[in-house]
Amino acid sequence: MNSKANQKSYTVKEATLKLAQYCAYRDRSQKEVEDKLREMRMIPAACEQIIIKLMQENFLNEERFARSFARGKFRIKRWGRNKIKQELKLRQISTPLIKIALTEIDEIEYYSCLQYLAEKKLALIKEKDKNKKKNKLIAFLLQKGYESNLVYEVSNTLIT
Repeated sequence: MNSKANQKSYTVKEATLKLAQYCAYRDRSQKEVEDKLREMRMIPAACEQIIIKLMQENFLNEERFARSFARGKFRIKRWGRNKIKQELKLRQISTPLIKIALTEIDEIEYYSCLQYLAEKKLALIKEKDKNKKKNKLIAFLLQKGYESNLVYEVSNTLIT
């Protein structure tokens, strides 16, 4: 049986309510809401109407989403600014909003988190060769999204 044939169709009111709940659960980007509406097979005019309504009622707020995303990914996953920036771009967040979102990350907390990650990783690297050990540490920290100048600074202080 074709799964599209028995897929539920929604009225604008039902879809708006469903999306309001979706946004209330956690902050969402406009792209996530648009994807959800496409999944629900809503027509473009209805999508636009629903998105406007969600914004007016403050269920959908790109700045709030970007700020909470940056805070969460830094505090919980310990991502660096580069990775957070990249992920926000993937979610079609504008450059000015990305800049605002990154202000949620405290400078001192950021550097001490990088230091903590570096020390923790260094203890796990079994490599004997100093250069190979340093390269593995650098690769790990860059992959976490930390800026290369900070990564080299921290790795140089830990491995001499």
